[in-house]
Amino acid sequence: MTVDFVLKKAPSLRVASIRWTGPYREAEIRRRFAEVRSWVVARGLRPGRWVFREPGERQWEVGIEVAARARSAGRVKVRTLPATRVATVTFDPEVVSPRVVYHGLSDWLRWRRKEKKIRSVVSTREIYPGDPWKDARAWSRTEVQFVVRP
Repeated sequence: MTVDFVLKKAPSLRVASIRWTGPYREAEIRRRFAEVRSWVVARGLRPGRWVFREPGERQWEVGIEVAARARSAGRVKVRTLPATRVATVTFDPEVVSPRVVYHGLSDWLRWRRKEKKIRSVVSTREIYPGDPWKDARAWSRTEVQFVVRP
């Protein structure tokens, strides 16, 4: 499997999401994704890509892409993640360790910064084409994006 880093413009995403602060726990992430998924299904919306973000230190956000007509309700907020420049890589976590991918992408971006091709790295996010816990195809197409300032 080839893993390559790319700088590109990512399109905007309209997501139904939940944000919280606390330690990283996969069980909590799964629970929040399930909550958002049930919210999306209850409103008759077709779920799109699944997004896991770290917008700040010890802040986490899970979201599922939804149609533009959705409105926030309760703990689930509908927001638009703006189109932005990202450094991205798509890989299969069963074949290539996520630690290797994150470390490699971080080092690659450090050199882009030294070469003055980017100014800074803003945040990270993972994007899956579906439910990564139930859909092996979605898990095998994990996309990691680092939002960068050119």
